[in-house]
Amino acid sequence: MPIPRRTALAVLAAGLLDAQQAPPVASPEVLPDRRITFRLLAPKAEAVRVMGGDMPGNGKGTELTKAANGVWEATLGPVPAGAYRYNFNVDGLTVVDPRNPAISESNNNVWSLAIMPGADFVDTRNVPHGAVAAVNYYSTELKAYRRMQVYTPPGYEAGKDKYPVFYLLHGSSDSDASWSTVGRAGFILDNLIADKKAKPMIMVMPAGHTSRGMVRTPATASEFPREFAADIMPYVEKHYRVLPGRAHRAMAGLSMGGGQTLAIGVPQLDQFAYLGVFSSGAAATFEERHKAALDNTAWKKGLKLIWIATGKEDTGLKRTEDTVAMLKKHGFDVVYKESEGGHTWLNWRDYLNEFASKLFQ
Repeated sequence: MPIPRRTALAVLAAGLLDAQQAPPVASPEVLPDRRITFRLLAPKAEAVRVMGGDMPGNGKGTELTKAANGVWEATLGPVPAGAYRYNFNVDGLTVVDPRNPAISESNNNVWSLAIMPGADFVDTRNVPHGAVAAVNYYSTELKAYRRMQVYTPPGYEAGKDKYPVFYLLHGSSDSDASWSTVGRAGFILDNLIADKKAKPMIMVMPAGHTSRGMVRTPATASEFPREFAADIMPYVEKHYRVLPGRAHRAMAGLSMGGGQTLAIGVPQLDQFAYLGVFSSGAAATFEERHKAALDNTAWKKGLKLIWIATGKEDTGLKRTEDTVAMLKKHGFDVVYKESEGGHTWLNWRDYLNEFASKLFQ
């Protein structure tokens, strides 16, 4: 039944009055002393927490305090410069920050995003910027439409030059958009290129999960390497101006993506001159399954860099150390770095910055 015009006007007026009376809410608010204040208008809520494990001191979440006007608030920090994912838990329900349009996707979730400036290599600076495009393609291997993010360097659209290509893989539970949002990968490359610390390159960030489910079996774990060979790399080489040949290809990944880098790169070492592994290592059966590739001396001749890094507090530190030892046993000259910290984006952005500066030199 249609609402009478007078009733509809009354409802609209009441809504406008409520909106005018609602207190202003700014969230997140980045403070000059490197702290971040989070706010949420939820007058009927009984408990609100801000969640986000990368923020120091917020591993299990922080309770917000409710003011008389119904606005909940908490201030965290100081925190290092970088990007931080967070969300609110409101009486057991997880929600994004409704006052913050900046988000970061993962495989099964979406997060709000807070940016703390103050690190020259990761900040948005007044330099020429490349473009990051969300590219949809059909995967013949998976029989489904898929998406990847592709960074092209400043000037790509207006020029005709060809560029080397860097495939950058995300970790478990994340998505193709993770590196370009919370990872700040495009800004990191913009700044490196502007400072002449890295060569202009195309950077491809594909979706490493082949389904929305989080359970990975040996069968599903092999799907992405097959899709990479059958669909992702051919698509990039057909649709982008990439330089051909091994010397102009690199691959790196964090956590799950680091394992995928080894699973793809070592058996196809004649296709890649640079491999990077961040906070990860090879699977237990890797050496046995890939012994022929590990001992292929001809392939080693064109390999310019295997770069591996992890945090001293990373729970996977032993696995990384074992992988480095295994590669050295088979004659690989591995560059290995242990940093402070653990399994977090605070490390992975640093690793990308250092690894990318060593490519295609």
